[in-house]
Amino acid sequence: MHQLSRETGRPVTFACLQNDFDPGQWRRLLAEASRSAAEGGRVTPQVAARPTGLLMGLQSTAHPFLLHPAYREIAHLPLAARVRALQDPERRRRLVEEPAEHPNPLAAFVATAFHKLFPLGDPPDYEPAPERSVAAIAKREGREPREVALDLLLSREGRELLYFPLLNYANGDFEPIREMLTHPTTVLGLSDGGAHCGLICDASMPSFLLTHWVRDRSRGARLPLEQVVHAQTQRTAQLFDFYDRGALLPGMKADLNVIDFDGLRIHPPQMVFDLPAAGRRLIQRVDGYRATVCSGELTFEEGKPTGALPGKLVRGPQAPPAR
Repeated sequence: MHQLSRETGRPVTFACLQNDFDPGQWRRLLAEASRSAAEGGRVTPQVAARPTGLLMGLQSTAHPFLLHPAYREIAHLPLAARVRALQDPERRRRLVEEPAEHPNPLAAFVATAFHKLFPLGDPPDYEPAPERSVAAIAKREGREPREVALDLLLSREGRELLYFPLLNYANGDFEPIREMLTHPTTVLGLSDGGAHCGLICDASMPSFLLTHWVRDRSRGARLPLEQVVHAQTQRTAQLFDFYDRGALLPGMKADLNVIDFDGLRIHPPQMVFDLPAAGRRLIQRVDGYRATVCSGELTFEEGKPTGALPGKLVRGPQAPPAR
């Protein structure tokens, strides 16, 4: 990547996340990015503001019982019928006591790592303490983790979502993420809003940067508002050589959000079935955006679209306005 960026003069960017199998790899990657920058390269790690979190539920693409024979027998049923079947004592016994086969180590890890499975809650808690895990609840209550997970999945008529921080949570807190966010070579990214849409819902990550990292975090240091705004605007724009946007200056592109910072609230994700053939996707609503302006036109007001569509395809670097 360093050689490619040196030879082309273009930035080369990659996803930088902590994983459980080599928890210190991200530090080595950031060190390589710093070395590249010192030697004239433009290797830029993209980092996430929170874990890559799988949202597991009976309506989701995956959950701990998905491959269990006792669940597969009823997997075709509508949600309400599945909930009734999962409340049957004999089926519950099988789900808790009988083993299930998993096709690969990752699937086995996701299905059995109950120390990393958490109730998401309302408001959603994306930095949960270890004592909130399914494994910790089971230990306190003298129950099997599978039994606790099953009861949680059956909450809210089977619509409950459990949070599995797959990446960026090997330490059980956000300190590695904070180091990544504040590293001089990184940019923000990975706010997944369209892929894996039956299992991942990270489109709220830009709002989460404001609510959690600036205003609400209690398990460690927060970040300054100015730093977070700059990272989401001018810092990202300049990575792609867009010098006509990202700051409120004369002649710059008039793109901005008007936000009620104290009223900003992220709601829990929910599953909807509005894709073709009733396909599922997770959505997540946010309160507190008073207005969104693009190219000087009001496109959203109080979270509702105005119908204005001034955006257009951007090709190549954009020069700063003449002054």
